[in-house]
Amino acid sequence: MATRIPRIAITSLLNHSRPRRAPPINLRLLPRPLHTTSPPHHPKPPPKASHLASLLLTTSLLLTLPLLSKSETSSLDPSPSPSLPLYHLSEIHQSHGPSSPEPWVTLNNKVYNITSWLPAHPGGDVILRAAGGSLEPYWEIFTIHNSPHVQEILEEYLIGYIHPSDLGPDGKPPATSIEDPFVNDPVRDKRLITHTYKPRNAEPPNQELDKGFYTENGMFYVRHHMWVPEEDGGELVVELPDGEERRYTIGELKKRFKTERVTATLQCSGNRRNDMTRHAGKTNGLQWGVGAISNAVWEGVKLKDLLKDAGLELEQQENEKDMHAWFVGREAYSASIPLPKATDQNGDVLLAWGMNGETLPRDHGFPLRVVVPGNVAARSVKWLSRIVISDEEATSQWQRRDYKSFGPNEGGKEDWDKAPSIQEMPVTSAITGVWVGECVKKVSWMPGGGIGSGERVNGGRRTIDMAATPQKVGFTPKPTSSDGNTPCPETTPDNEPIALQGYAYSGGGRKITRVDVSLDGGATWDQAQLVDDCSNPATPCYGNKSWGWTRWRYNGTLPVLSLPPTVPLPPALAKVGQDCEDGFGRSVSLMGQLPKKQCTTLIVKATDESYNTQPESHKGIYNVRGNLATAWHRVKICPECTKGNGGKGGLVWNTGETYGCGFRKEAEEVREGMRAASESTGNGK
Repeated sequence: MATRIPRIAITSLLNHSRPRRAPPINLRLLPRPLHTTSPPHHPKPPPKASHLASLLLTTSLLLTLPLLSKSETSSLDPSPSPSLPLYHLSEIHQSHGPSSPEPWVTLNNKVYNITSWLPAHPGGDVILRAAGGSLEPYWEIFTIHNSPHVQEILEEYLIGYIHPSDLGPDGKPPATSIEDPFVNDPVRDKRLITHTYKPRNAEPPNQELDKGFYTENGMFYVRHHMWVPEEDGGELVVELPDGEERRYTIGELKKRFKTERVTATLQCSGNRRNDMTRHAGKTNGLQWGVGAISNAVWEGVKLKDLLKDAGLELEQQENEKDMHAWFVGREAYSASIPLPKATDQNGDVLLAWGMNGETLPRDHGFPLRVVVPGNVAARSVKWLSRIVISDEEATSQWQRRDYKSFGPNEGGKEDWDKAPSIQEMPVTSAITGVWVGECVKKVSWMPGGGIGSGERVNGGRRTIDMAATPQKVGFTPKPTSSDGNTPCPETTPDNEPIALQGYAYSGGGRKITRVDVSLDGGATWDQAQLVDDCSNPATPCYGNKSWGWTRWRYNGTLPVLSLPPTVPLPPALAKVGQDCEDGFGRSVSLMGQLPKKQCTTLIVKATDESYNTQPESHKGIYNVRGNLATAWHRVKICPECTKGNGGKGGLVWNTGETYGCGFRKEAEEVREGMRAASESTGNGK
């Protein structure tokens, strides 16, 4: 049997003189069995702490950047340094492969000793797949590595060059092919809005997100750091503080323990990150809209019951509050939660094999995952293979160097050890649907409503899809005259009806008690109706606390807005006036030469039972990681006079082009700005 790599230390809770131990890496990820011991000390000094911290942010940052060309990222050095040795490819392959205590890799004509990089590599031991060979074919798949920042970090580990006799005419070693580890990923619903394909990270469009209290499995947001592991028997290992291990099969879990259900919302710490980027400043990470959150009913066994069966005697653990439960996934991901949360009778932490009445999908952790209600979803580890009880939190970069938040002034100078790992989530809310004018009469949840929450009607009539283009969210007919030339009105109508819907959620099991809505940018407020889904026999809520989201609905009347006449762009200014285009071919402003479009901003904010409420601005909670973007959610809508369809004139209300709930044009500008910043500083910060 393959031995474990002792790369993570766990101190025994009962005998502190016992050697430190570690969860094993997933040997199934490696191309052949791995037999190794702890790497010996090497004379090459470790990289600077600042470089390691930068490296650990690389993956999430680069997911937001455009890919660079090969010419921009090539490490080919036509004039190798005479002070560094030359190595033959055969020597590298035979002596420094995955099973070597000193793994090396090559890139173009350079050789790197990555031994001391392994503990800091954001992908964990997955990099060992390339040990003894070239990084290049893997980077062709994991394209997020194509960055000057990664090249800069990698250069810290340069030890020599490939012997010229092993290089081809282009100065590189012969090309090699590898199996794409993503080739067996599950097929995803085409409606999902994909941020990255390898690994897949995607959110549902808004009209699908909260269409029901439970998000359907195919629409549940997808957050992966690597590929989806192949299916296996699903054995689970539980390691106690004294090193004793207990093993369980999925069949044994289902047979021996009481099956429990928990209704719980999972939310990524980066949900609404795009809002923070647009309203506060550049952030590192996937630019999620409002859809990195979903709700489901989970089925499985309570973690506390399993730990008790495995032999954990909590009454003997005087320092329980300082202990942690580690969860290790089969694809190398790991994270932890405080042990009191894991063993709390009312904490409802579940080892789940079912989701919304179906078998747990592969994308969401089949055959077994952890569900930690009320906490950031990063702790709900998928494809669970091992649980370790320790006196320290998980030492993975996902626990120590990723899911944390910092002050607005800290920028790239974070003190990672000072900030606690994110556990319970703060309160948040979002607008997911808007209807105006005649459309309000047809909203499904309005009296007499007839449109299902997923239906979409285009052509200037009505639509509720807030994540498509262009967005027309309402139509108001205008009076017609006998000559058919009735001019646009000077203002929008009095008592123009509007309907909104969305979700609100707070972590820690805290119930949402109020949702406030403003239709005039925060000048005045009103309260939304909270949907009591838990009282619906079709969607009962399970669990000891309010772990699921609260859907809300609101209908009211918009403030009167002035409506200047539409003025077409002069032909000579058509191209430079693209930023003034309203999405329907009519210009509304150009550097003061044309009337400005009149708009209003819709706002939502939520309050939970502890009277926690959302901050007004993202500027006050800004952090370069873009985590916990929970400020008031804002959606701007604008009226425009139009002839409409069939010659019927009126007002079309629109939100411009959106992606999630972030304006697509603005998102692209942010991305381009991040790329420029990366190229100017050389570190992607």
